[in-house]
Amino acid sequence: MKKISLLVFSALMLFHLSFNPVAFCITGQEVLTEIQKRYEKTNDIEANFIQDYIGKGMKQPNRGEGKVYLKKKGMMRWDYTTPHQKLISDGHTLWFYQPDEKQVLTSDLSSVLKERAPLAFLAGEGDLSRDFNFLNLKESVSQKVETYVVELTPKEALATFSKLILTADRKTFTVLQADVLDGVGNLTRTRFINIKTNVGLSDSLFQFAAPRGTEVIKMQEPSVPARGGKEPPSK
Repeated sequence: MKKISLLVFSALMLFHLSFNPVAFCITGQEVLTEIQKRYEKTNDIEANFIQDYIGKGMKQPNRGEGKVYLKKKGMMRWDYTTPHQKLISDGHTLWFYQPDEKQVLTSDLSSVLKERAPLAFLAGEGDLSRDFNFLNLKESVSQKVETYVVELTPKEALATFSKLILTADRKTFTVLQADVLDGVGNLTRTRFINIKTNVGLSDSLFQFAAPRGTEVIKMQEPSVPARGGKEPPSK
C-alpha cells in the first residue's frame, strides 16, 4: 500500500466551498484569503464524486466514483460504488475497507497529520497561506461555467505531492475540481457534483466496525490506496 491517498487530500479541499467575494480584478492571494475565511465557517460537506488517477505512461485513467461526507476535525467517509470499497475516519482512526476481499486496513490519523502539514489544514488546524505557496491564477471559460484555476505548491517539500490545482466557479467560488500532482507527474483529479454544505452530519456516520470474518491489518505508517482503485500491499 502507498501512503495516505492523494485522492483524499484533494477531495477534502471541498471545505473551501461557496464564498462570494467581489470577483472583479481579484488576485490569487485574495482568492486564498477568501477560501480560508469560508473554510473556517464550513462545518461539514456531502457530495458525489468522480476520481481519475492518470499515471505517467498509462493509456487510460483508473476511475473511482461514489459519495463523500466530510466533517471538521478529520472526519470523512468515502462510499465508493466503483470500485466496491470504503474509506472512513472518525478523526482518530483511518479505515480502508475492501468488502470483496474481507479486509480492512487501519492507520492512526494523527500520525498522518503530523507527517503532512497540508493535511492539517484539512483537519481544521491549517492555513492555506501558511502551508502553501501561491503559484498562478488563471481564468477558464466553458459552455457551462466560468471558472478560476488556482495553482498552489506545498511549502514543505513532499515526494508524494508537488502541486495542487483548484478549479472554482467564478461567480460562487464553489470548488468544482481538485487536481493533485505528485513528484513524478502522476495526476489525481477529483470532480465534485451535487455539493451540499453544513447539513448537520452526525458523528455516528464516521464510525466503523469491521464485520465478522473481516481481517483487520494495523498499518505501521499511514496507508491507503493512492487512487480510486485497489493496490497490492507494499513490499
